[in-house]
Amino acid sequence: MPTITIDGPPIADTAIKRELVRDITDAAEKAYGIPREAYVVLIREYTPENVGIGGVLLFDRR
Repeated sequence: MPTITIDGPPIADTAIKRELVRDITDAAEKAYGIPREAYVVLIREYTPENVGIGGVLLFDRR
């Protein structure tokens, strides 16, 4: 079962998440020829206080 993981900032709107999962699944199905039912899409959301770049939290870079 192919797994696609999306890492990024939080998406507040569930409708947008549905669209993202559908579109990613459509693209993977087209590219690999594997039926869409086989795909698992994981959305991992990170808030600015949980991400550091260059030793500094994104929260503090605002």
